[in-house]
Amino acid sequence: MNSTLIKDVPVEERPRERLVKYGAKNLSTNELIAIILKTGTKDYSSKYLASEVLKMVKDVSDLKNVTLSKLISINGIGAVKAIDFLAALELGRRVYDLKPLDNNLKCNSAEKIFRHFRSELSGSNQEYFYCLYLNNQKKLIDKKLLFKGTLNKSLVHPREIFKGAYLSSAAYIICIHNHPSGNVIPSNEDINITESLVNIGKIQGIPVIDHIIIGDNNYYSFYENELIGR
Repeated sequence: MNSTLIKDVPVEERPRERLVKYGAKNLSTNELIAIILKTGTKDYSSKYLASEVLKMVKDVSDLKNVTLSKLISINGIGAVKAIDFLAALELGRRVYDLKPLDNNLKCNSAEKIFRHFRSELSGSNQEYFYCLYLNNQKKLIDKKLLFKGTLNKSLVHPREIFKGAYLSSAAYIICIHNHPSGNVIPSNEDINITESLVNIGKIQGIPVIDHIIIGDNNYYSFYENELIGR
């Protein structure tokens, strides 16, 4: 076990000093994580803790699936360090997301929405259900994650979906959820939920104009497949 403390490492070999001298692109993943973790403990250096983080994944791309509970299970990484690390991962994802959703985006294309959520949901091992709330010009007002877990009627409560619409004064709603399997063909439950939400939207005067299922490399749009009219 190599738990050499940073203070015992020559100054020019320490991660922060190497970043200043050589630039972030020339640091190892271990060194970058060590910088994010900032400090180690009296027993373990930040570089050692970084190596323990990397042991939890097969490669660096799997870091996107690391959870708070997994991080704090490492001796020497508490809640503060874990939260800082997860925040850094999310910021990096947003910086390099080529098609972010923002309030200037007109949500009139299922493919456009797919490109954003493919990045956001890629590799997820459970289902996430989002609602996009749009104004009269179909521009984004708000985006909310409403449910997490296996999709079924007992979890997807229309009152929560339409409550968000009223609070944001939305004119339209687009529902989005992912299939961790990667298969985007809607299940019977998906179809039933969508029909129910569309009918409620007609009654409430806030139409649900699409329900998009996201897979690994493709998507399914209820609107594009003519299961929802506009």
